Amino acid sequence: MKPIYNKIFLEHDTGMHPENKRRLEVLKLRSNKVLNGERYLYLVHSKKYIKRVKDTCSNGGALDIDTFVSRKSYEASVYAVGATIQASRSGDFAFVRPPGHHAYPDKSSGFCVFNNLAISVKKLISEGKRVLIFDFDGHLGDGVERIFYDSDKVLYFSTHQYPAFPGHGFVDEVGSGKGKGYTINVALPPGAADDLLFKSFRKFLPIMKRFEPDVVAISAGFDGYSGDLLLDLNYSIGSFYKIGKFLRDNFNFMYATFEGGYNLEALPKCVLNFLDGINGRKQRYKDKITRSSLEVRREYDKRLKILEKELLRYWK
Repeated sequence: MKPIYNKIFLEHDTGMHPENKRRLEVLKLRSNKVLNGERYLYLVHSKKYIKRVKDTCSNGGALDIDTFVSRKSYEASVYAVGATIQASRSGDFAFVRPPGHHAYPDKSSGFCVFNNLAISVKKLISEGKRVLIFDFDGHLGDGVERIFYDSDKVLYFSTHQYPAFPGHGFVDEVGSGKGKGYTINVALPPGAADDLLFKSFRKFLPIMKRFEPDVVAISAGFDGYSGDLLLDLNYSIGSFYKIGKFLRDNFNFMYATFEGGYNLEALPKCVLNFLDGINGRKQRYKDKITRSSLEVRREYDKRLKILEKELLRYWK
């Protein structure tokens, strides 16, 4: 898995906002050619919303209370979609801005303009693929979840802090219609650490395997790190190496797109560890494995029982 990146993503100017261009600058990536994804926006987003984004970006402003755009943001956004589609073809990692997994078909949310991952997955579905979405960002990817909530062609698996933004994603949300049982929300209590993260992966791996995905689409967010600014999870830097290794050991064709992660000192280490793990290389950055408190583990176990009960209706 190689980086896909272009300096156009730095032109999405958000000033001193937590989601700013420094998030990519600290990774020191080499700029290369990326695909313009404008023609794919309609796979997910409404014409009215696309026009609103374009019009707002023409002068700069805000799409919602959290999501700010500048004159170059529309261009950056359509290339973010294109780079993610490019990654879905080559099995690589699209390092893009703005991120995407909170965006809905008709509205922005949580720093996200267009839903980069969902658009790429819609394209894969149109080609007859079954897709596992593996979202390890510390926030629920609520836009992605909603878009595929009634689909049995996509299995959405997310580990995220609850309660936290966007305010839902509890364990009893498992899909609707044909999609019942195809959404797995592992709602981690604040303070959850490496032990509960990997317990979650192991617990639900049999369902992921039984789903038999053709492709694994990864929403790669690094805001679960213990020193992140926006959450209260307690993952180690080393955990991201293990996430990459877990995916490499269990699945074949995968690709990723960049979501959250706001501690600029730790972010490069977390990203490089993930790439080392998924590429089968030696781990570069090591720290102590973190463990959740007894109180957090007890709350997690209560939630897990609810989730297991819900899913047993659909996965025997």
